[in-house]
Amino acid sequence: MISGVRRARLVSVLALGAVLTLPVHAQPTKLPKILSDPATAAANPLPDFSYAGYGFGLAPIPADAGTIIDVTAYGAIPDDELDDTKAALRALAAANAVKGKVTLRFPKGRTQITEVLRITRSDIVLDGAGDGPGGSELWFPRPLKLIDQSHDYDELRDYLVREKKQQVEAEHNIDYLFTEYSWAGGMILVAPENSRPVSYDGSKDVRDPVLATGVSGKQFTRTLTVDNAAKLKAGDVVQLQWFSVDGPKSQILKSLYGDTDLPIGSHHWTSPNRPVVAQATRVTAVRGKTITLGDPLLHEIGAAQPAVVADWKHLSNVGIQNLRLQFPDAPSFGHHLEQGYNGIYMTGVFDGWVKKLTIDSSDSGILTDNAASLTIADITTTGTRRAHYSVHVGAVHNVLVKDLKVANPVIHPVSINTRSTRSVFLRPVVDAHAIIDQHSGSNHQNLFDAIEMHIDPKQGKDGWQYQLWVGGGAPYWKPGHGLYNTLWNAKLVMPESVPADATVTIISGLEGPGERIVGLHANRRIAVRYTPAPYIEGTGQAVSAAPSLYEYQLARRRR
Repeated sequence: MISGVRRARLVSVLALGAVLTLPVHAQPTKLPKILSDPATAAANPLPDFSYAGYGFGLAPIPADAGTIIDVTAYGAIPDDELDDTKAALRALAAANAVKGKVTLRFPKGRTQITEVLRITRSDIVLDGAGDGPGGSELWFPRPLKLIDQSHDYDELRDYLVREKKQQVEAEHNIDYLFTEYSWAGGMILVAPENSRPVSYDGSKDVRDPVLATGVSGKQFTRTLTVDNAAKLKAGDVVQLQWFSVDGPKSQILKSLYGDTDLPIGSHHWTSPNRPVVAQATRVTAVRGKTITLGDPLLHEIGAAQPAVVADWKHLSNVGIQNLRLQFPDAPSFGHHLEQGYNGIYMTGVFDGWVKKLTIDSSDSGILTDNAASLTIADITTTGTRRAHYSVHVGAVHNVLVKDLKVANPVIHPVSINTRSTRSVFLRPVVDAHAIIDQHSGSNHQNLFDAIEMHIDPKQGKDGWQYQLWVGGGAPYWKPGHGLYNTLWNAKLVMPESVPADATVTIISGLEGPGERIVGLHANRRIAVRYTPAPYIEGTGQAVSAAPSLYEYQLARRRR
């Protein structure tokens, strides 16, 4: 693994030297060397990203509606310009009383909601008649800052004060504390009852009950030997947890970041009861002390790098679909000052989905935390107010965001956030001012696949440039990412104002080690400058032989 990172630095230098000679629209028909050449693949491993999504990428999203609860039967009257919240809550209570699968059905037209819809059970779907004209609109006229009376975010509020999280923009006379709704909360909240989605105070951390202790397991394989499998059976959903047992010298940090000179932030080890890496998965077989997992191990397990198999509180088979979430055209107070016009906050879910939504004028469309095996598909975010996130992937594992359309101005239009692993953005389109956000904090083994990013480079003293990678995150969570984050077959679209004969340098800030960049191409000649040096192949060329790495790997699994 370490030698692969070192080799990648040399390969990237060679690739940069060759990029200017490539035609703009070159279309190689052969697989990239990172897939086809055994030596290159061994030196620069790619995780199998195809396990992302509902049912580890293979199972279809359930279509069985079960018992249908129609909110109009409980008093909701669409399009009457009156509040329907109490009727919707009565209908939700009725749905919660149903045993087995249940669908909460919203009617065509506008349903007005002014309280949080809290989903705290499994086997439930919120469904409508579609997100387009003649479909079902949920109208949220008030922000969470006004209506949320819960204590769900008290720990986050204390963290913001303790860490002095201030948004300071002297030129705009802004010096305000971040709001708790900048990256948490939603008008539709999905979470197990009395759960704690994310730790912000290490003193409150309590380890999950341990079901077994890992003895041995090889990275990227699906079998694990444990000390005692008596508490495990096929079908169990568990969480593998790696801790920084030796502080900054912990072996798991070397597995995360390889042979890097970049400083590693203190939050990786200062909360000893918080796993630095967590992998929610399913036990598919138990044979003696050997268990088979639903997806490959993120990291090695052994005496030098211990891990436990822990119980994990979660919901399953929760879906939200066929709806338009509409917010008012309210003022924007700026980055980290969002008032809580957030659509969905999904936490503590394994095997869930959000699909076929339009979300208009939100502060953040969909936020996720502490979840796994989600499919988020066919989402469009629109509006003119500047949003914080379109779809936020945070502290999750195996989340697939597929066919996202970002048509509104967003600070982080595609974002892999803290502690996210093996998650995938597949075929997103960002209409303007597109950036990629790898948001620090042990996020690693994530994929941006077949993305289309509309950018507007500027000409300066060093020629035409555009910063594509703009990572966030505090210094105590750096580097920007861990090993094996991958950009595959990304298309950059530039305006006609960029001369046809220009060469545009695509740059990053200080990111993280072990990045793979394959098939980054554009409608102008490009060069790439990524720090620290990544593995780079095929700059300026679309990957026609494997347009999507996720779908290429999924097809191999199906065979």
